[in-house]
Amino acid sequence: MCAILTYASSDISQEVFEELLKRTSSRGPDMSRTLKVPAGLMGFNRLSIMGLNEEGMQPFSLNGNAVVCNGELYGFKSLKEYLVSLGYSFNSDSDCEIILPLYERLGTKMFGLLDAEFALVIYDAKKNSFVAARDPIGIRPLYYGYDEQGKIVFASEPKNLVGVCCRIEPFPPGHYYEDGKFVCYRDMTKPHMASHDHGAQKEDVEVICQNIHDKLLNGIKKRLDADAPVGFLLSGGLDSSLVCGVAASLSDKPIETFAIGMDIDAIDLKYAREVADYIHSNHHEVIITKDDVIGALDPVIHALGTFDITTVRASIGMYLLCKWIHENTDIRVVLTGEISDELFGYKYTDFAPNAEAFQKEAEKRVRELHMYDVLRADRCISVNSLEARVPFGDLDFVDYVMGIDPEKKLNTYGIGKYLLRHAFEKDEFIPYSILMREKAAFSDAVGHSLRDDLMEFADRTYTYAELETKKKYYPHATPFTKESLLYREIFEKYYPGQSEMIVDFWMPNKDWEGCNVTDPSARVLSNYGASGE
Repeated sequence: MCAILTYASSDISQEVFEELLKRTSSRGPDMSRTLKVPAGLMGFNRLSIMGLNEEGMQPFSLNGNAVVCNGELYGFKSLKEYLVSLGYSFNSDSDCEIILPLYERLGTKMFGLLDAEFALVIYDAKKNSFVAARDPIGIRPLYYGYDEQGKIVFASEPKNLVGVCCRIEPFPPGHYYEDGKFVCYRDMTKPHMASHDHGAQKEDVEVICQNIHDKLLNGIKKRLDADAPVGFLLSGGLDSSLVCGVAASLSDKPIETFAIGMDIDAIDLKYAREVADYIHSNHHEVIITKDDVIGALDPVIHALGTFDITTVRASIGMYLLCKWIHENTDIRVVLTGEISDELFGYKYTDFAPNAEAFQKEAEKRVRELHMYDVLRADRCISVNSLEARVPFGDLDFVDYVMGIDPEKKLNTYGIGKYLLRHAFEKDEFIPYSILMREKAAFSDAVGHSLRDDLMEFADRTYTYAELETKKKYYPHATPFTKESLLYREIFEKYYPGQSEMIVDFWMPNKDWEGCNVTDPSARVLSNYGASGE
């Protein structure tokens, strides 16, 4: 995980620019570099993953053009061979060095062709201007804003832009910026597959499951390629267990797995251990206390740049686990199980009134991923100088699953995510009991008491009168509980007046019967059942 910063002004001093870049030094602790170009300044903080020597350091330059990219370009070696055949030469093993030759030949068309997760800014010497782009899901973070002179600034995180830009906004996933305009080059809610006669809409369940299997397997395999050590977050739930099980089957030595739980009621530690024993991983358990949870609130919200209840709760365990990994191992890359829920359904999507409603909800969740689950994974991991890789976010996989007939994704099978579960039944990558285990919300699974401890802490912090008075200060995403007020006040301390970076609180669809709840935890839904046992 790296950090990029580009300021489209020749008036900004290098000293001020470097101070802004330092705000995200944890994303790239290995090396920092800035480049002055006629249109402004470009900066890069590096975490070495591919091409570990200094030749892989950015910004890269070619024929007057320059680029900074926080990204992972899958299949770059074949693209590199193609570019070599056209006469290009390369100085490093970095995947991002191929970007400028591709841009020279294809211009902005290149973005729609990349199998990648990326956020980048290119300096185009002929135009003397900047082009910026972000991957179609928004797995890699990118934000922008305008300074007092109206000059645009691009950065990996909002903390780079605080005090510089009046309004900080997330760069829209699947878009590129050129000549002052944002252009959508790929919308993952409109899958390519659905438009084909032989697409996923037409296939039967067995064919669909085989394709899910093959595409996810390929997505995991791609993400194991790194020149730095790789680890795996293992919660004991379906998604992370599948990632670990597949990776273990592809590895010639035990993989490194990591789980976290509360000291008194960690649901998932036992399930994570069951998976780890089954796949013979080198397993690590991190135990946290109530004091750890409360103590993490401030640094977690500062890292996240959000006040969302679900995101904050679920981030505390992930943040503390990644902190432990950073302090106790040489791991640089971690694979996680995010994005499966948005594609296949949560506990609350069991309440979808029909297939069309299910699909619309999936589309909404995929569009907003960059503000919630994906944001959580990126910040919790990168603030601890690690790189996140998300196999369920593989573009080919997401495109295919979004094109499946939503009637087949509805929970008519007696268990959620049936298609994903059935797809991996025959391989036995993980224990059958885990493959068929009901979902538990991550923040709850770390320990039921985690949520309760946070709510109790908020309850001690404010009276109900204070809640009623203080929530009036926040007309956007107005806090509605003491806990949400607590998070908002910490957020405002670091990101004053920037709440619109997050559209609202992540909550189940209140328009559906059974989902009009006041807490985002799946524990409050009538179908939570045995999930947390």
